[in-house]
Amino acid sequence: MEDWQIDFEWLHVQNVVKDAMQRETLPDLNTVLFLIGIQELGRWQKNFTKEEKQDLMHIGVCSLLSQKGYFEFLGRDQDGWPHFKQVLELPAANTFEQEQLLKRCAIDYFKGWVDESKNDEKL
Repeated sequence: MEDWQIDFEWLHVQNVVKDAMQRETLPDLNTVLFLIGIQELGRWQKNFTKEEKQDLMHIGVCSLLSQKGYFEFLGRDQDGWPHFKQVLELPAANTFEQEQLLKRCAIDYFKGWVDESKNDEKL
């Protein structure tokens, strides 16, 4: 996928999230990672501690990178938090390249999520 295609599809993801959250501004990558972390955790609470927010972003990153085989889902702990194990070395990349990889993975994640939602509606 070329950079312009990533930018175009990433803008679509940002708009989907903005509309779903009923916000006025587009979310940044960190916000999207946080929300994916919450989705993967499977529960919402009104307030998360700073450490929990960091953990949720980590869950978001691991969930996305598991699509590419870099991480493997191990299971959930006694509190229901998902845990992952790194199974492949990430390629050396600068910040821009890392963000592009995460954006591509987030685009795929949301495409899969939208496809699942459409299938649920058919039931």
